[in-house]
Amino acid sequence: MSRCSVRLLTEEDWEVLRAVRLAMLLDAPGAYGSSYAREAAFTEETWRQRTGQAVFLAEREDGLPLGTATLLRLDLEEDPEIVAMWVAGHARGAGVADALVDACRDRAVAEGADRVRMHVMLDNPRAVACYTRLGFAFDGGAGDAEGCASMHWRPSGDSATMKAKNA
Repeated sequence: MSRCSVRLLTEEDWEVLRAVRLAMLLDAPGAYGSSYAREAAFTEETWRQRTGQAVFLAEREDGLPLGTATLLRLDLEEDPEIVAMWVAGHARGAGVADALVDACRDRAVAEGADRVRMHVMLDNPRAVACYTRLGFAFDGGAGDAEGCASMHWRPSGDSATMKAKNA
């Protein structure tokens, strides 16, 4: 697979967000704290509002969506958190997750964050390995669901060096 590009979605991308989010919910129904039926009923206004957070889309050169991640920061006093991370099955293992995480971390650092949080399901060893390789560490916190754990990443010098060291 050729390299993907990552872009920040805008309100005008609400239909893309809807399609990708519904695909996520069909692919992993228990992973996102919602259901396909619930979100399929959302209005255009709801989808447009969801682009109020930093929602990143990874896509192929021809525009085919490959994955998504959201950098959630409801309160500037709180650490930003990567949520709703998903890579399409056919694109897994091709660097899409790395590109999405990098986009989220870059945005967080640009906004002055000194830590980025995320939760990972412990029964997903591929995700655990990916996030660990990208410099995230378990911090002893529980996630928001059973079997979920909290991880964090802190920028420390050159993150490319950190990624190479953890590869």
